[in-house]
Amino acid sequence: MRLLSVLRDLDFDLVQGDPNVEVEAVSFDSREVVPGGAFVAISGFTVDGHAFIPKALGLGASVIIVEKDVRIDEPVTVVKVKDTRDALARVSSNFYGRPTEKLNMVGITGTNGKTSISYFIKSILEHAGKKVGIIGTIGTVIGSELRKNKNTTPEALYLQQIFAEMVSSDIQTCVMEVSSHALSLKRVAYSRFSTGIFTNLTPDHLELHNSMEEYFEAKSQLFELTSDYNIINADDPYGRRLIDKVQVSPAKTITYGIDHKADVYATDIRYFIDSTVFTAHTPDGSIEIKVNLPGDIYVLNSLAAIAWARCSGIPLEVVKDGIQAVEGIKGRMEVVYRDDSNLVIVDFAHTEDSLEKVLTTLKPYAKGRIILVFGVYAAPGELGLPKRRAMGKVAAQHADLSIVTSDNPKDQDPDSIIADIVDAVEEAGGSYKAIVDRKEAIEYALSAARQDDIVLITGKGHETSQIIGKTEIPFNEAEIVNEFKKRQLLNNGK
Repeated sequence: MRLLSVLRDLDFDLVQGDPNVEVEAVSFDSREVVPGGAFVAISGFTVDGHAFIPKALGLGASVIIVEKDVRIDEPVTVVKVKDTRDALARVSSNFYGRPTEKLNMVGITGTNGKTSISYFIKSILEHAGKKVGIIGTIGTVIGSELRKNKNTTPEALYLQQIFAEMVSSDIQTCVMEVSSHALSLKRVAYSRFSTGIFTNLTPDHLELHNSMEEYFEAKSQLFELTSDYNIINADDPYGRRLIDKVQVSPAKTITYGIDHKADVYATDIRYFIDSTVFTAHTPDGSIEIKVNLPGDIYVLNSLAAIAWARCSGIPLEVVKDGIQAVEGIKGRMEVVYRDDSNLVIVDFAHTEDSLEKVLTTLKPYAKGRIILVFGVYAAPGELGLPKRRAMGKVAAQHADLSIVTSDNPKDQDPDSIIADIVDAVEEAGGSYKAIVDRKEAIEYALSAARQDDIVLITGKGHETSQIIGKTEIPFNEAEIVNEFKKRQLLNNGK
C-alpha cells in the first residue's frame, strides 16, 4: 500500500522523502520492523520509541513516523504528526482496510461484568446461526480458536490486524471488551462501533486515571464512537450519569436494570448457589430465563445481553436458549472442586465491589464458613493503598477467615502489600492469616476447611500464570486445588 493511502485522513508534515513509497508493514515495536515497513515512534510511559529509530532503520524501515524533531540522515521518508499514538490507530486502520466498517462492532466497557456479557452475546449469536468473534480479558476468539491477549484490549496495530482477520474469516459480529486504558491510550480510536454497552464503575485503575471522575471520562469515550445503540446499566450511579451525557449522541439509548426504571428489566428473581432464574421484560415481551451463574451481577449482565439482542432483532426464545447454553465462564464463580464436605470456587474478583458481590452472593448458601484466599494488585505505595485497605475491609466484613496472599506483585514488595491489607482486616475485626506464597496460601485454606465450608479463591480467575518481579511463572489454581485434594484423599486412606 502506498504511504499516502496509509496516511489517509491524517494531518501530517512530510519532513523528507517520497510520500508515494510502498509500505510493506506497520510496526511500533522496533523488533517487529520488516524491510520496506513503516515504524511509528511512540512516546511511552517508560520507553520512548524515538530512541529506537536507528534500530528500525537497521532492520530496513523505509518510513519513520515521529512526533518529535529528530534528525535522520538516511534516505528514508520521515513524516511528523502531532501525536504518534493517535497516528498509529489511524495508520493501522487504513493499512488493514478499515475493517471495523465491515463488522458489526459491539464494545463493552465498565469495571466489572464485561467478560460474561461478551460470552452471553456470543452464545446468543451462535444460536441465531451467526459467526462471532470476541476480544477480551480471557483472550481473542475467532471461530473455535482461543488466543491469549497481552492486554484486555490489545494495542491499536494488533487490534486492526485481528479485525481484518475476522473480516477475512467471514465473522459478522465482533464483541469486544474495551478497557479504560485502551480508550485513554487511543487503541480503539478510528474504530467504528455500532453498539456500546456500559456495565458499572467502581474504584480501579486510579493509578492511571488519578480520580473516579477521570476514570468515568475515559470510559465515556467509547460512547463517542457508537453509531446505533448505547446500552447502559440504569442501576449504576455512573450509568445514570452516562445516560444523561449521551443524549447528544446520534445512537439510541437503551437502559437495563433491576432496581431502577429501565427498558429491559428483571422481576421474580430466584437465587440458587449455582444459578439464578428470573423473568426478563423487554418492550417486545417477557420470558423466564435461567442463568447458570449465581447472583444479581449475572442477572444484570444477562439483561445487558438481552437488551443488545432486542436491538438486533433476535427473538426472545433464541435469546433464552443462548443465555441458558452458557454453562459457566472460566474464572467467573467457577466451581473447581466439589465433594460432600467442601466447595472450592475460583473467581476473577479483583476490586472491592466485585469481591463484596461474590462474598454476599455466596453467604446465604454457606452452611459452614467462607474461607477467602485473596491478594491485591494495585499501584505501588500510597497510590494503591486505598484499594488495598478497601479490599481488606470487605474481606473482614464478609469472609469468616481471610488468607491474605500475593496477587501478581510484579516489581512491588509483596510483604508490604500484605501488611497494608492486614491492617485493614484487623481494624475491621476480621479473622486472617498472612501467607506470601500464593500456592501455600491456597493449600492452607484447603487444609483448614471443615465440613460444609466454602473456599473462595479470588483475583486471578481464568489466569494461569503469576508475575513475580519480571518473571511470569505457570500458576493454575484449579490444578493446584485438585492436586492438593488428591494428596489429601491419599493421606486419609480414601
